[in-house]
Amino acid sequence: MPINNNKSETTMTEFKSPLAMLYYWESQHANDVYLRQPINGVIKNFTWAEFGQEVRKVAAGLQALNLPKGSRICIFSKNCAEWFITDLGIMMAGHVSVPIFATAGGETVNYVLEHADVQLMFVGKLDKMEKAVAPIPDSMATVSFPYEGIPAKTSWADFTNVEPMVGTPDIQQDDLMTIIYTSGSTGQPKGVMHSFGTINWAASSCLTQLHCNSSDRVMSYLPLAHITERVIIELASLYSGMQVTFVESLDTFNHDVCGAQPTLFVSVPRLWTKFQMGVLSKIPQNKLNILLSIPIVKGIIAKKIRNKMGINQARLFASGSAPLAPSVIRWFEKLGVNICEGWGMTENAAFGTSAVPFRTDKVGTIGQAYDGVDIRISDEGEIQVKAPCVMLGYYLEPEQTAETMTDDGYLRTGDKGEMDNEGFVKITGRLKEIFKTSKGKYVVPAPIESIIVENTNIEQVCVTGGDLPQPVALMVLSEDAQHLSKHELKASLLHTMEHVNKKVESHMKLDHFIVMSEEWTIDNELLTPTLKVKRHVLEERFKDVILAEHSSTVTFID
Repeated sequence: MPINNNKSETTMTEFKSPLAMLYYWESQHANDVYLRQPINGVIKNFTWAEFGQEVRKVAAGLQALNLPKGSRICIFSKNCAEWFITDLGIMMAGHVSVPIFATAGGETVNYVLEHADVQLMFVGKLDKMEKAVAPIPDSMATVSFPYEGIPAKTSWADFTNVEPMVGTPDIQQDDLMTIIYTSGSTGQPKGVMHSFGTINWAASSCLTQLHCNSSDRVMSYLPLAHITERVIIELASLYSGMQVTFVESLDTFNHDVCGAQPTLFVSVPRLWTKFQMGVLSKIPQNKLNILLSIPIVKGIIAKKIRNKMGINQARLFASGSAPLAPSVIRWFEKLGVNICEGWGMTENAAFGTSAVPFRTDKVGTIGQAYDGVDIRISDEGEIQVKAPCVMLGYYLEPEQTAETMTDDGYLRTGDKGEMDNEGFVKITGRLKEIFKTSKGKYVVPAPIESIIVENTNIEQVCVTGGDLPQPVALMVLSEDAQHLSKHELKASLLHTMEHVNKKVESHMKLDHFIVMSEEWTIDNELLTPTLKVKRHVLEERFKDVILAEHSSTVTFID
């Protein structure tokens, strides 16, 4: 019963649940390998039959607790096979999943557990385990995933030491499936409610444009607590039957990707930039330019780089979460890696637009609306969207829900954008990120930042200056750039500033660059779990640096 990808099949009335898809695969393709989990460098395979049995054990374990139907069950872990197993087990037992980002701080963990009234918490693979689990209240019932060093009241072996649930219990499309708490680039996270109907309409419908099927192979390494990985990898794999490989750790990332040879490869801007920097650390840009300019050599070099990255067999490359600088897309295009951008948010199940198939003339856009999605640009320039995948609302926040929806049922996305005559949408910034200088002029930072990162010496950037006459740019240099002399760096950055200021209007011309020595990371709370800059945190933490008078056009802050 694979999903029929015809446009006529993507209606809410022909709903097929993830459980229905599981029953199909375990009965018709029982011995096909579905999940590949590296453990200490050795791959543990889960066939569809084995996966189904594990799901049924988790469901039986949950049923044995006699919790009220619809109880909130938390998953707190990095990506692994047990994440998928537990998620489906929660569905089968009739409960609601509440994922928490594996990198979440104590305040967020406590907030989500209390706000969602979580009854049970599955704890899995986490970095800095002792610190990560410290915020979990002693009163919380916890179950550990089957990996070393995970503290919990009940082990995975004990919890699943039950007779597997039998039969084919199913759910209704209007049942609440999950509450996904936003990654919180501003303020407290909000609990986005999705039914089986909303989130699975997106998961099954995206197969049409991505052309996924059971012969595809994908990696699961972006946070499963985030809507994109949940829909495009986990749930889409249930509808298409594609094989999923997990990454064991950051250190084994490249080895795991090379071993899996994915046919679809999805990443986020921060990581695409990291991949680019990794290549340039081995082949300087000038040398790479020369090699790629020789027709016979170009194909050999490009294939060699793709092989080193483990993505030479990929037929589709995608990027989401935030805009990817066109300069980075153009750079990868020369290597035969055509990155298609897409757009969506937690509130619309990550299902808004897609730039598939890749069109070089549309680089810089997020593509066109998916079938069944209606997008418009408001008079204020906001992207607004209506589709069957739009959320039910924010959990326990009816006023915020009402503020997010227009009177005629469109979701206010908060993204500012424009649409061309072919329906291709371009994001020009976040409405909340637009700031006014002390001269009373409005500045949209995103397009300026996109020009700045054309300089490959710059890895992270944030344009700000709400209380200044002219905007300034805070930045972090690439690892290789940090080995250059101050003289070389300053010359490079001054050239970039001149290039930027020639392209923008007078009120948006940058006054100076501030080069920070510390990388912006999740750990120091300057990036969200999906690797977007927390602009408000950055501005508050470095307020004195931003407002200070700098005698030099390029200032280095230790």
